[in-house]
Amino acid sequence: MTPADPLLLDVGRLVWRGWAGRLPTGIDRVCHAYLDRYAGRAHGVIQWKGRRFVLPPADTARLAALLTSDIADRRPRLAALLARALRRAVRPPCRGALYLNVGHTGLDDPRLVGWIARHELRAVHLIHDLIPLETPEYCRPGEAARHERRMRHALASASGIIGNSRATLDALDAFGAARGLPRPPAVAAWLAADALPRSAPSAPAGAGRPYFVAVGTIEGRKNHLLLLQLWRALVQRLGETAPRLVLVGQRGWEAADAMALLDRCAALATLVEERGRCDDAALATLLSGARALLMPSFAEGYGMPVVEAMRLGVPVIASDLAVFREIAGTIPTYLSPLDAVAWERAILEFAGESPARERQRAALRGYRAPDWGTHFAAVEPWLATLPARGERANTARG
Repeated sequence: MTPADPLLLDVGRLVWRGWAGRLPTGIDRVCHAYLDRYAGRAHGVIQWKGRRFVLPPADTARLAALLTSDIADRRPRLAALLARALRRAVRPPCRGALYLNVGHTGLDDPRLVGWIARHELRAVHLIHDLIPLETPEYCRPGEAARHERRMRHALASASGIIGNSRATLDALDAFGAARGLPRPPAVAAWLAADALPRSAPSAPAGAGRPYFVAVGTIEGRKNHLLLLQLWRALVQRLGETAPRLVLVGQRGWEAADAMALLDRCAALATLVEERGRCDDAALATLLSGARALLMPSFAEGYGMPVVEAMRLGVPVIASDLAVFREIAGTIPTYLSPLDAVAWERAILEFAGESPARERQRAALRGYRAPDWGTHFAAVEPWLATLPARGERANTARG
C-alpha cells in the first residue's frame, strides 16, 4: 500500500458510538488507532440503512478530530458535520480500492458483501474474536447467529484478513474449514494498549490496604461470579482484614448472579468497589497500586487489560487461555477459570510479598508491550501484497 493508493476506511462504528456517548471498548480503540493513522488520506465509509456513504478525505479528517475531542456539545457538532459530509458523499467508491473494516461493522449484512463485489474492492477485515460461536452461552440471545453471518461474510468478501492474534486466526481457520469456506491471505498483528498515565487523582477507598483489580464489562464470560463468591468466603473467614477488590467496567449481560451479589450481598459492601465508569488516568492509578490484575475469563479475543497492566509493571493472575499465553508469554500466573481453590490461594499469596509476585515484577522490568508502530509495520507491507478479489482463490495464508 502506497500513499497514492485509494483507501476506504469504515468509520461507522465510531460515529454511532460517538453519537450515543458510549465509553470506548477495546474494538473502539482499534478503530480510533486506524482512523488516527489514515485520517489525512482515507475516504471514510459510513453504513446506514443498507447504504454505504463514502466521505471525502477532508470530511473524514474533520470527523476524526471531532470523535477524539472531549467537548460538551459533541453530539450537535457531529450532527452538523454529518449533514454536510453526507451531502457530499454521492460518488461511488473508486473501483478496486482498498477497503478496511477493523470493527466488524456491518458484517452481518449481506448487502455489504454485494457492495464490495460490485465495486471490486480489496476488502480487508480485522477479526477480533469468535467468542459468540465458541461460547454462545455467555453472549446475548441471537448473537451466535449474527456472528456466524459476520464470519461467513468476512471470509466470502475478503481479499485479506488481519487477526488480532494467531489464536484468533486459528479459530477463524477452524470455522472456515468446518464450513468449506475460502481462506483469504491473513496476517496476525497484535494490538497496542493505550499508554496509561503513571499517576492520577483518583484512588480506591481504603487503598492503603492490599487490593486487586478486575477490568472488563460485567458479563458471564468474564467470570466475575468466581471472584465475588471467592471474596464472600474471604470476608467470612478474614473479616475486615481481607484484601479489597475493585471491579472496573460497566454492567453487561448473562451475569445476573454476579450482579445479585453486588446489589444484595452485605458481606461484600465494604470490600468490593464497583466502578462503572473509569477514565484512563483513574485506571492507571488503580492498576499501579494493585497487588495484581485479575482476569478469570472463560474466553477472550485478545485481553487488552493484561497488556495495559503489564505495561505498568503490574503482576497478572489470569485464566490459562491460548491468547493470554501468546501475548503475555510466561510472565502471568495462569489458573483454570474453574479452580476457585487455586484462585483463592494465589490471591492470598499475592496480597503479601510472595515469591510468585516478585518473580513477575522482576520479569516485567524487561517487558515491552505491543505498540501501534509494530502493528502497522506488520500490516502495511502485507497489504501491498494482496491480490485483487478475483485473483485470491488459490492464495495461501501469509
